[in-house]
Amino acid sequence: MADFKEQDIIKVLGNVKDPDLGHTLGEMNAIQKVTIDDELIKIWLELPGPIGWVAKSINDECAAAIEKFTGGFPNEIMFAERNPDIGDRTILTKVKNIIAVSSGKGGVGKSAIASNIAAALHRHGAKVGVLDADITGPSQPTMFGVTGQAFEAEETADGKTIAYPVDSMGIKVASMGFMLDRDDAAILRGPLLSGYFALMFEQIEWGELDFLVLDLPPGTGDIQLTMTQKLPLTGSLIVTTPQEISVADVRRAISMFRKVNVDILGIVENMAYFTPDDMPDKKYYIFGKDGGKNVAKENAITFLGEVPLNINMREANDGGKPIVLADEDSLQSKTLTEVTANMVREIRKVNYNKLKTGNVEISI
Repeated sequence: MADFKEQDIIKVLGNVKDPDLGHTLGEMNAIQKVTIDDELIKIWLELPGPIGWVAKSINDECAAAIEKFTGGFPNEIMFAERNPDIGDRTILTKVKNIIAVSSGKGGVGKSAIASNIAAALHRHGAKVGVLDADITGPSQPTMFGVTGQAFEAEETADGKTIAYPVDSMGIKVASMGFMLDRDDAAILRGPLLSGYFALMFEQIEWGELDFLVLDLPPGTGDIQLTMTQKLPLTGSLIVTTPQEISVADVRRAISMFRKVNVDILGIVENMAYFTPDDMPDKKYYIFGKDGGKNVAKENAITFLGEVPLNINMREANDGGKPIVLADEDSLQSKTLTEVTANMVREIRKVNYNKLKTGNVEISI
């Protein structure tokens, strides 16, 4: 029989820190239950989500602490995810985290970043959807290789129409490009744009998702404001390039999100530098240096990372398979995967703060 008790294990684990949040398991009341028998210690932890990126690290640290205290007694750690309650939503009621990918201006690679973040989340095992909200310039059908496809739809018993997103490589994709030709979409005016976008998030049946990634139109106009106010966003991510003409527009995007009380998860600097394949140690700063990093610092926003310029990323997106899925070992893929992990850490911080003031939803 083990010569230690459940309270001993709780005390040992109470000092383990969550690496994302900087709080101990004890401070967060994360240790829900401990059982001990002659063969195994079982621990049930409940942590702010999404926990897929941090579970292994916490598991390993907890296991090491228990083995040190007990002299090697076997243990098993089980995780449950604690999320802000989404049961009071009227739309997107099965989506845990809604992420808006935005830019102050066009041409910075916002859609490419959005598609690759979605791909990185999916590759990590999350259930992911992409909503192409860039109505006048839908790019996601091309980037996910589903150009020319259309929504499948059905009518419910009460006369409503439900549409279903298109599946691409396990990622659910919905785009205005499935309903309109690109040239037709480009000439729509404000009221029609708002109406079409309402259809995109009110009538599409996404099912259960861990993440819905929104590819917002560039800029900070009425359409963007309407979207950010109508949708229950977890937070926003802003994409820029290093040069000042792009960074100046980022400041306007920051101002917009702060005015509508949307948490800014961080800034991504795209096309940050160019590294030739035959000179992997060289970096050429074609569009300037550190523009995104500097604007993040001056606004006290997390800098999520800098993505290098490379033809392979462009070819992958144009070819219908984001570089994160097309070439997992490429510099771009590794960088975008790291950017995504940094974003998830910021989402956990946002969710933790919401959990301290709101309702809780638990998922195993």
